[in-house]
Amino acid sequence: MRALIEIIVGLAILANAVIYGTDVFGAIIQRPAIAAVDDRALTQVMGHIHRVADRCLAVFSIGGLIAAAVTAALAAATGHWVSTAAGALATLSLITFVVIYTRISKPVNTALTAAAVADRVPDNARELQARWDSVIDGRVALQTLPLAALCVALAAV
Repeated sequence: MRALIEIIVGLAILANAVIYGTDVFGAIIQRPAIAAVDDRALTQVMGHIHRVADRCLAVFSIGGLIAAAVTAALAAATGHWVSTAAGALATLSLITFVVIYTRISKPVNTALTAAAVADRVPDNARELQARWDSVIDGRVALQTLPLAALCVALAAV
C-alpha cells in the first residue's frame, strides 16, 4: 500500500506542478508583458492562450485534485496521519483554487476567447485582464501550498 500511496502522491505533485508553473509564468512574465501591448494584441494573445489552456490544462487540474484527495484517503486508511493531514490540506487548497478559477478566471477566459475567435476587441479588454490579474497571485499561493503539502505527504508515508 505504501508504494501505491507514493505513486498517487507523485502523480498529484506532477499534475499540480503543471498548473503551478503555468500560473507562476502568468504572474511573473505574462502579466507585465501583456500590460505593455495594445488592447487588440491583449485580446488576441490572451484569448487564444485561454482557448488552448482551458482545453489542455483541465486534465492536469482535475487529475491533480483527484490524486490529492486519493492520497489523503489512502494515507488515512493505512494510518499515515501526517500524510493524511498533508493530503487533506492539499485537497482543500486545490478546491479553493477551483472555486476562484471558476468564479473569476474562467469567465474572463471565456470572454477573451470569444473575442479573439471573433476577431474583435471588447471595450472592456483591460478590465477583463485586470480581473484575471487580480487573482493570479492568490492562485499561485493556492498551488504552492498543495505542492509543499504533497511533498510532506510523500516524505511522511
